[in-house]
Amino acid sequence: MYSMLFFASVFTNKVSSQTTALGSTAWGGDGQPSVKKEVVRDYLEKLDVHKSMGPDALHLRVLKELADVIAEPLAIIFENSWRSGEVPEDWKKANVVPIFKKGKEEDPGNYRPVSLTSVLGKIMEHVLKESMLSSRLSASEIRNSQHGFTKGKSCLTNLIAFYDEVTG
Repeated sequence: MYSMLFFASVFTNKVSSQTTALGSTAWGGDGQPSVKKEVVRDYLEKLDVHKSMGPDALHLRVLKELADVIAEPLAIIFENSWRSGEVPEDWKKANVVPIFKKGKEEDPGNYRPVSLTSVLGKIMEHVLKESMLSSRLSASEIRNSQHGFTKGKSCLTNLIAFYDEVTG
């Protein structure tokens, strides 16, 4: 835990000059999403500490308890990752674990692979997805008929809308 605090304080000092790059809006003037530290902190504070760690071996309790300290450095990392198109190597790794489905335990076909990926990588995906979706929805670039990857909509709502349109 001490090493995480040390990392956060050193990293915060190194990137304090870059904090002005984080805008107060979801999208910067150059058309790229800005990652706000408040959003990152919210995701960190909502972590379920009983879930498994990823291959980076960062325990979720540590991330949750240090949310106030590491939110700003993570926001900068997320934004720079988005702008450069590069993701940290540790976030690309996964621990693949076989989970038994049903049938005979001796048959390898009765197992499904589950990948345990980096929690920070998943948080970055969620933050950027929400930023992009909220921006596109407010700009009316995504139609109301769009159901895929839209909050509150699914294949079922798409099917119901289609059925309603055809029968109308």
